[in-house]
Amino acid sequence: MRQTDRKPLENMIYGIHPVMEALKSGKEFDKILLQKGASSPLFKELFQEIRNQNCHFQFVPEQKLNSLTKGNHQGVVGLASLVSYVTIDEVITRSYESGKSPLVVILDKVTDVRNMGAIARTAECAGADAIIFPVQNSAPISADAIKSSAGALLQLSLVRSENLKNTINFLKESGLQIIAASEKATDNYFNLDFNQPTAFIMGSEETGISPEYLKLATAHISIPMSGKIESLNVSAAAAVLLFETVRQRINANRE
Repeated sequence: MRQTDRKPLENMIYGIHPVMEALKSGKEFDKILLQKGASSPLFKELFQEIRNQNCHFQFVPEQKLNSLTKGNHQGVVGLASLVSYVTIDEVITRSYESGKSPLVVILDKVTDVRNMGAIARTAECAGADAIIFPVQNSAPISADAIKSSAGALLQLSLVRSENLKNTINFLKESGLQIIAASEKATDNYFNLDFNQPTAFIMGSEETGISPEYLKLATAHISIPMSGKIESLNVSAAAAVLLFETVRQRINANRE
């Protein structure tokens, strides 16, 4: 496709004033792209607003912005969120008040949109309360991710965490067990009780769970493998753990 024929993305807002007004109205952005070297007074005012609202931003060459839109972007292109986000305290409070045992999934550096979508679909089907992921180093909640999730990303509560360490500590203080899933763990997942409030941490397939989050976990579990391949895809591993939780909770309710 030639640049002059490129259609703007449906969630794209460009230009200093439109992006500024969107921010002030409470519009959420997945990312705001800023032209390297831009320094006009209005640009600086917008940048300060972006910082004040803790929006995810990235400085890029002008050519990158030109490739996204042929409109007068003035050095700014915002990619508005296709979904709404909630805070973790909202999720946990709502879960406890409804009489449930909270169940959440924490994604650490899961950057593939198909994995994000597949995990969201499984989590929604399993009745999880939320998916938690960091603002940085995470798959974007794009149209492709929503499609991969079969729409589950529009149904689930989504929490974007500025600091996963703080979020995990909040969950621990709220009574959740923090379960780190890793092929290196020695305890099998079926030895644990998932009837109690639970948060699963799932790491990227390349690097696994970050060491600082492993230290915060209250238990480390693995899924036993009988084949020659040593580990499952992260979305498949999440499915195993989530539906083991479903199995245990159904059985507990029958007793």
